[in-house]
Amino acid sequence: MGQWLHDVLDLEQVEENFFRGIATPQGRGRSFGGQVVGQALMSAIRTVGPERPVHSLHAYFMRPGDATQPVLYQVERDRDGRSFATRRVIAVQAGKPILNLAASFHVTEPGLAHQYVMPDVPAPEDLKSELELAEEMADQLPAAFMDWLRTPRPVEMRPVHPRPPFDRTVREPEQAMWIRVRGSIGDDPAMHRSALAYTSDFGLLGTCVLPFAKAFSDADMQFASLDHAVWFHDDFRMDEWLLYVMDSPWAGGARGFNRGQIFTRDGRLVASAAQEGLIRNIQPRG
Repeated sequence: MGQWLHDVLDLEQVEENFFRGIATPQGRGRSFGGQVVGQALMSAIRTVGPERPVHSLHAYFMRPGDATQPVLYQVERDRDGRSFATRRVIAVQAGKPILNLAASFHVTEPGLAHQYVMPDVPAPEDLKSELELAEEMADQLPAAFMDWLRTPRPVEMRPVHPRPPFDRTVREPEQAMWIRVRGSIGDDPAMHRSALAYTSDFGLLGTCVLPFAKAFSDADMQFASLDHAVWFHDDFRMDEWLLYVMDSPWAGGARGFNRGQIFTRDGRLVASAAQEGLIRNIQPRG
C-alpha cells in the first residue's frame, strides 16, 4: 500500500508548471480531500529546489472532485527569494477549479526553538486498528460499512480512544490516533510531507461534532471540508508511527474549527494542522 500512495502522489509533468495526478485507484464517488491537497502540494514542490523544503500550505476546497478522473494542477511561481519561495496551485477537473492552494518554502536554518509536550498515550502496539475494532462488533455494523473497512487502505490508523460507529455518547472535542503509511514510500522528504498532507485530512473534521454526539453517517447532518492548512516544523517519515492529536476550540454557524498536532514517537512536534468544515443540520431524505 505504500507503493499505492507513492503512485498517487508521484505526479506526471505534462508541461512547464502543469502536472497531472492520477485518479484514485479503484475510486468511486467524490475525491478524498486529502488526496487533492497532497497532489497539489507535490505539484508545488516539483517547482522548488530541495534546499527549500515546504513549511506551510493553505488550501480551500471549492467543488467536490470526481475520484474516477485525473486532476490537472497549474502552478504559479509567485516568488523565489533568498530564504523563502511561494507558490500558488489551482486544481482543475472538467474545466473547473476544485481546490486552490498556497504553499511557502524556507531554507533550513537555526533559530530559537520550543514546542508542546506530546501527550502520554498508549503505544501503537498496545492499540487495535480501526478494522480490528470493527471486526469485534461486525454483527452490529452494516455489511457495506464492513466491506469499506476491509478494503485495503494506504494509511493505518489506531485510535487512542476508540468510538464505535453507532456510539453517540457526548464527548469532549478531543481525540488522538497513531498513523503511518503501510509499507515504504521511499526516502524523498517531499514524498513524506505530501503523504502527511494527504493523511492530515483523516478524522480532523469529526472532532468538532463529538460534543453533539454526531457522526458522518448521520442522515440529518451534512459535512464538507471548507479549508485546510498544514505547517511542517521538522523532518519525519510517514512510514513510521506518528501521533495525531486533535481538538476543536469552537463550533457555530454551521461550521466547526479543528486543530491537529503531529508528533514522532520520540516526542518531536513535526507538524500542525487546522481545518474548518461545514457541519450543517439538514432534513433527512425520506
